This record gives sequence, C-alpha cells and structure tokens, in this order.
Amino acid sequence: EVVRNFYLTLWNVYSFFVTYANLDGFDPRSAPVPVSERDPLDRWILSELHALVREVTQGYETYDVPRTTRPIEAFVNGLSNWYLRRSRRRFWKSESDADKLAAYQTLYECLVTVAKLLAPTMPFLSEALYRNLVASTDASAPESVHLAFWPACDEALIDEKLMSNMRLAQKLVSLGHAARNSAGIKVRQPLAEAVFVVRYSAEREVVRGLAATIAEELNVKTVQVAESAEAMVSYSLNPLPQVLARVLRGDFPKVQRALREGAPADVERWAKALLAGETISVEVDGQSYTITPEQCEVVQSAAVGYAMAEEYGYVAALATTLSEELIQEGLAREFVRRVQSLRKDADFDISDRITVTYQASNRLGDAVRAFAEVIQRETLADALVESGPEAGAHSAAFSFDDETVTIGVRRV
Repeated sequence: EVVRNFYLTLWNVYSFFVTYANLDGFDPRSAPVPVSERDPLDRWILSELHALVREVTQGYETYDVPRTTRPIEAFVNGLSNWYLRRSRRRFWKSESDADKLAAYQTLYECLVTVAKLLAPTMPFLSEALYRNLVASTDASAPESVHLAFWPACDEALIDEKLMSNMRLAQKLVSLGHAARNSAGIKVRQPLAEAVFVVRYSAEREVVRGLAATIAEELNVKTVQVAESAEAMVSYSLNPLPQVLARVLRGDFPKVQRALREGAPADVERWAKALLAGETISVEVDGQSYTITPEQCEVVQSAAVGYAMAEEYGYVAALATTLSEELIQEGLAREFVRRVQSLRKDADFDISDRITVTYQASNRLGDAVRAFAEVIQRETLADALVESGPEAGAHSAAFSFDDETVTIGVRRV
C-alpha cells in the first residue's frame, strides 16, 4: 500500500521533474525568482511545504511517529494531484520565461526538502533523490542526504489564508467530480457550467477568485456561485411508516399519498420547512394532519439538466445538457488521448514533432477539423492530415463514444 499510494506517486513526480529539467537544461543554481513574484500555485505549495517542515520537525522533537510520516504522504499527494497537474503546461511550453523557471525552482525545492524529511524513515529512497537532485549538481553540497542539515521552516512563507482557500477549491472540485460520476459523464467531456453553494458568505469571493482553477479542473466553461441550491434541486417526500403509521393509524395511507403525490409547489414548501426543522400541516379530505421532521424524510435530487453532489452544506451542481460544440470538443479530447497513446507506444521522445494522419467516422471527423489547432498543439503535431496511415507510421484503430477512427503517427 505504501509503495502504491506514496512511493510511486513521489517517484512519478521526481521522474517528471528530471525528464523536463534535463530537456530544458534547468540549473538549480540559477538566481531564484522572488516568491512574491511567482504564480499563486507556487506560493501555495511552498506554504504547504514549510508548514510540513514545521509539523514533521515538531513530530520528531516530541517522538510522535505518525506526525513524522503521514503529513509527508498527504503533502506528496497534493504535490502530484494538484500542484503538478495544475502546472504541467508551464513545464511543457516552449518559451523559457520567468514563470517556467519559477515552476522548476518550486518543484525542485519541494523534492529536495521532501527527500530530507524522509531521510530518517526511508533512507534509501531519500538518498537516491538527493544524490541526483543535489549532490550531482552542486560540488559544494554534502555528498549524502544523511550528512545534510535538516530543513528549516520559513514562517514568512506560510500563508494560512492561501492554504485555506486552496483547500476549499479542492473540496469543491472533489464534489464536482462526484456530481460528474453520478451522471456518468467523463472528465474529458466539457460541460457548460458548474454552480456551487458554500456555507459562508466569505467563501463566495474565494470561489470567484479561484474560478479559473476550478473550471479547468472540472472541465467546465464557467463557474457560478449561488446563495442556495433551489434552482438545481428537486424535492420528494418519503413518510416513514414505522414512525408516522403508528400515529395516524388508518389515516396513514391517504396522508402518505398526499405527501408523495402533492402538487410540486406544495411538496417543495413542505420539504423546505421540514429541512429547517419545522413541523408542517397537511390537509386531506377536510382534515388537518401535523407532520414532524422525524416522521417524514426529505429526499433531495438534482433538477432536470443538472448533476449534483452535496457534503456538509457544500453543494456542486453541473449542467449536463450538451451542445453540439461541447460534444465535438469532448470527441477532440478523446482523439488527443489516442494520439498520445500512440506516441508512447511508438517510443517517441516527449519533444519529438510528429505528423498525424486519420480516417474517422463523420461526427468525429467534424470534431477533429473543428479543433485541429488544439489537437496539433497538444500532440506536437506539425501536420494533421485526413488520410490513411503513411508508410512506416505507427498506427491503430480505435472505437469510442459510438465513433471509429484509424490514426497514424510518424516522427518528423
């Protein structure tokens, strides 16, 4: 479990860094980009890093073994699944600007610091990381991680507000993915909108400020914040026989039917009152019946056109209606995935430029033509040609979303 959930995750981040750092000739001794001038993602992960150093150090000083290890696992998970995934395009872009350098310096500091924090508990993994990242590039550095100084926490880099805001964004993205899963919609399929309801008014501005990050993570075009989930929720009532039938006896069936099959406006009004902890009065055949929240369950489900997930008062609702343009973009993303798979199978280098040929079913062909520029940029394709595979090309046939395509890739 440790190998799968921690060791390999850290090693994959390390491998990504080494691959692109070598490709771009990154020098760890370059003049550092001031932290204040770095991307908010850089500042966030550095804040988390120094908070980690503080916590792990305190754990060792108080002989608290879980505190010296588990926080590192949580940090590496965030480093891989949030920071690196959100920053990949900064490493991929061709121009070597200050933003790209800042990304390299930030990831380098994270990896070196984690190696030092791991030294007492995973001595061989930490040594492998350190000797390649530090000892091989700096002749003046100690030759072993076990001879290096313990990392120091820089309190000035710890931004509690920034960390809290990013954790809120991560929570909402997780809810958004849960909503997608409930509707059976793949992440590669773009959606028009995500609407969130948060618990506190101050959090609404946080969501608006991180809207671009949330939108990209969830693959939606826009992010909205609503004061309530009323527009995205439908209500139904489920009178509980084991409770209510004892009170109403022979009248229970007709009251049950009235609660379940009442006019939508009445059901919504009753549901909201019950959710607020209030009793309701239901009139049937000229007689009034009092129902308490304990006697009737309120079932909330997504309204037509939405997929919804809720947790502890936080709600994520994703618009599920797909326009033709959104469908085409989703097909184009699936096409990109297949091209990348062929690149890997052909053992192309990550920097190799390629020519792509394809023969696709009608709807997929329209999508490829509509998003040709995006496809070429994502796959490093100099040409995207509608034809059969060229001689010597690496090719394969694929079938997805009721579409078929044969793709060929050849190194330029």
